[in-house]
Amino acid sequence: MFRVPLLVALALIVAFGGGIGTAVWALKATVGFGSIAIGPWVAFPEAQTVSADPYAKAHRARAGELLYGGAEGLAFTALTDDTGARLSAACSYDVSGMTPPARFWTLYAAADGTALMPGAELPSAINSWTVLRAEDSRFVIHVSPAAQPDNWLAIRRTGSFALVLTLLDTPTAGSSGLIDLAMPKIVKTGCGHA
Repeated sequence: MFRVPLLVALALIVAFGGGIGTAVWALKATVGFGSIAIGPWVAFPEAQTVSADPYAKAHRARAGELLYGGAEGLAFTALTDDTGARLSAACSYDVSGMTPPARFWTLYAAADGTALMPGAELPSAINSWTVLRAEDSRFVIHVSPAAQPDNWLAIRRTGSFALVLTLLDTPTAGSSGLIDLAMPKIVKTGCGHA
């Protein structure tokens, strides 16, 4: 007597649960389509525009973040170094070179979409106003769990992380020539206590 309603309820639970689960998985897997990759740096210039694909719009709604307008800025994320190896918080890296033209930029480490906060006294972000530069305007930022001289970006000591470089008020955001940009290099300098 209860067999048919039980089977219908079970089928509905599997269908709705599976549908919701795969939708959440798809939103976590990607920001959307139309990514631009320059070395290890990846950006989604169309994610915040009206012409964004449905996955980008859903990702934006789920995250609850305000994204930059087409001429306001562009966020690049790097999950790997220049050799393609995943960034590990147990290792140290040098981010060096120059950024594309921008009025202001920030660089910070993130895990699962949230900025890493290594401690109240430790530098968790570097920006274009605080970075120390060479005479030719190039910089070297040491991303490491251990204290470093000059430009140091502290990271926690476990798991993997991403580097997020945000360019604000930049012609890059509205440019179709993104492929010609020169982005900073990410080079592993050691792991453990090295």
